[in-house]
Amino acid sequence: QVQLVDSGGGLVQAGGSLRLSCVASGRTSSVYDIAWFRQAPGKEREFVAAIRWSLGSTYYADSVKGRFTISSDNAKNTVYLQMNTLKPEDTAVYYCAAALTISGTGYYLRGQYNYWGQGTQVTVSS
Repeated sequence: QVQLVDSGGGLVQAGGSLRLSCVASGRTSSVYDIAWFRQAPGKEREFVAAIRWSLGSTYYADSVKGRFTISSDNAKNTVYLQMNTLKPEDTAVYYCAAALTISGTGYYLRGQYNYWGQGTQVTVSS
């Protein structure tokens, strides 16, 4: 079992920044990827960014590329999502998720992830 606690959300004006944190505990040695997804009201949960736990390789959705940065501190079992130049359309509940394995290049697929955090609200005002 892997437990995830995500935090760091809040209210920010357009153009501002926030940093989300995801702390993993339990069998973290089994983790393959950790990702951030988000879900806006009335929309499906969508992929934001992912990091390969052991290698540090990173992947981004086109909508956040160049604005968001995912990173990890393996000693602290923590993954961060630095979000810059935020836009109102970034408003959503953000969830971190952990996968024990990823099939092919499916890092962006919700079904690949076994464990989820409780979510943290990010609201960007215009």
